[in-house]
Parts: sequence; C-alpha cells; structure tokens
Amino acid sequence: MDKMRILIADDHPLFREGIIAVLQGHEGMEIVGEAESGDEAMRLAESLQPDLILMDVSMPGVNGIEATRHIVRTSPHIRILILTMFDDDNSVFSAMRAGARGYLLKGAKPREIVRALVAVADGEAIFSPGIAGKMMYYFDTIQHPPQTELFPELTARETEILKLLADGKTVSELAQSLQLSLKTVRNHVSNILNKLQVVDRAQAILLAREAGLGGGNRG
Repeated sequence: MDKMRILIADDHPLFREGIIAVLQGHEGMEIVGEAESGDEAMRLAESLQPDLILMDVSMPGVNGIEATRHIVRTSPHIRILILTMFDDDNSVFSAMRAGARGYLLKGAKPREIVRALVAVADGEAIFSPGIAGKMMYYFDTIQHPPQTELFPELTARETEILKLLADGKTVSELAQSLQLSLKTVRNHVSNILNKLQVVDRAQAILLAREAGLGGGNRG
C-alpha cells in the first residue's frame, strides 16, 4: 500500500521535529518536506505534490490560510489539515472557506493528529471537539437563519395591530381585544399607513399578507 506523503508547514522547528517524530513512527506515513513559511509551503506543494499538508495558520510572509487557498486552487488534489493554536471564529471559518479539510488545535494528542491525517486522506472532514461545536453552530445558523423583522419601521404594537388587521379583525374588535380606546387604535392604524406608505387599510392588509403576516381568518 502506498504511503501517505505529508508536507509539514510550521515556523517552529521544535514543533516540526515533534510532529515528524510522531508521524515517522507510522509505516503508512512519509514526511516529504518541511516548510517554515506560507510562501515555502506553496513552493514545496507545487514541486513535491504531497498527498496532504499539515498547515499552521500563523507563519512569516503568506499565512497558512492564504497558502491553503493558493494550494487548493492550483493543486486541488492536495488535502490540507490545519494544525494551529488559534481557535477564533475568523481563523476557523476562513480556513474552511479557503479549502482546508480539517482544523485541529496544537493541544491535540499525537494519536488524534494521526487519526485526523488518516481521516482527511480518506476524504473526511475532521475538527477538534471545540472547533466541531463552532462548525455545527455555523451550519445550523445557515440552515435556520434568525427571522428578520418583516416591517422594521413599525413598532412592536403597530406590528401586532397590522397582524390582527390582516387576520380580519375590525378596529372595534382590535380596541376590545387589546383593551385600547378606539382613538388610540385609529392613531396606530394611521401611523401604520403612513410608515408603509399606503393609502388605506386594505392596501396595508394586502401588503402584510403578501409578506406572510396574518391572514389566519381568510376562508
């Protein structure tokens, strides 16, 4: 079985030595090069064509995220696993948008790094536990975006009244259900018409229903 050819990109010699010592103990892995900067990582990626790059984020010159973006664009078959001390949202999501296949923190145990390399080589995406939580929250936010206000120009009370109008309530019924005077409700309705720039309640109701507000009492 062919060995996994790995390029290590990190500007700390002692850290590189430690990682190399860990990975050389595995028969299925071969260290083909070391880079001390993002620029060197890009050059070696092009000349050595490794299967996988273990990439730090903060390095002299071009950082690891920009280097990842360049390498993925020019050699999309090379898979990149970020190994860094930075766990801020900006670094995590920037790295993933750049094309990294995984994101580990430098506190990870040697066996976790080895397992991550194997997983990424097999086409999986892998993250440190804390990073995985960020990713789950991120994708959940994408799938369930916070609901925006339909009519931000209206006050909460005006929005409530508009919804009730769209549900078919009359001004008198509104006054009774909200325990407000008829004059107060009429003032609210007048403000709604002005803010929505419509000429009458019918247009306001139509606008509200088109936006999905109210309409529960329509046959």
